[in-house]
Amino acid sequence: MQHFWSLDDVQLEDAWLTIGSFDGVHLGHQKVVGELAAGAHEKGAPAVALTFYPHPATVLRGYDYPFYLTTPEERAALLGELGIDIVITHPFDATTARTSARDFMVALQTHLNIQHLQVGYDFALGRDRGGTVETLRELGKELGYTLNRTEPLTAGGDIVSSSRIRFLLGAGQVGEAAKLLGRNYVVAGNVEKGDGRGVSLGFPTANLATWSEQAIPAAGVYVCRAEARGRTWGAVTNIGVRPTFEFQPVPPRVETHLLDFEGAIYGESLRVAFLSRLRGERRFPNVEELTTQIRRDVQKARQLLTS
Repeated sequence: MQHFWSLDDVQLEDAWLTIGSFDGVHLGHQKVVGELAAGAHEKGAPAVALTFYPHPATVLRGYDYPFYLTTPEERAALLGELGIDIVITHPFDATTARTSARDFMVALQTHLNIQHLQVGYDFALGRDRGGTVETLRELGKELGYTLNRTEPLTAGGDIVSSSRIRFLLGAGQVGEAAKLLGRNYVVAGNVEKGDGRGVSLGFPTANLATWSEQAIPAAGVYVCRAEARGRTWGAVTNIGVRPTFEFQPVPPRVETHLLDFEGAIYGESLRVAFLSRLRGERRFPNVEELTTQIRRDVQKARQLLTS
């Protein structure tokens, strides 16, 4: 898979293209991308995904809270695993937002020579979302491409969507989010040195420096699997503000205790996949009761990881 950071950097022939935000690359996205990749490869054509960063919603609606389900690099890698040959992460800014659907499709045709366009059920493109599916289909007759729309994917009566997954994560329902993603939700980053509080309690933690723009599950204690140094460990992760020790507002932290791990991994990368939530975060009256609860959390996590 090749990853480009602007349409201007790409020149192709006879591309099969899909366009979308694809944040999270959830099961609905996978359906669209799978149909595109299968058709493209049957014709011997390159399967191309055009996506955007920043996400259009953050530009058009001014979202400034942790929003993304995947980094642009993670998203591109996931699309590659689904059979996409070329990912284009095009900048979305005020100029892009002002571009009409026709002008954008002309630019795409100039760079990609599109033969086929595959879009999601609710897709619209261009200024004021003027490029509806029917509009783009008519443009295709002029510009020389065909268009197919993928029907929506539902789960539990709801359409699978990135916004639904963000809601579930915000409610701590990481297991339900995983069902829509088709995989466990992952938060990754480098391990930074903390205050050693976990060591003093007998449960050392890796303090994860997360991407500030990524959505983090709700405060609480989670059963996880953590990847580092090419290996995977069972883990218990606490997300929150440590109310037993902190009495002033502090930013939420992601602290992971790796089961059966010895040593320090400061500065190294760590990927934490969330399996299920054990409990919410709460303040304990003293350190002894907190330590007792952590022992229970670890014991429960071991049982769940082996079941």
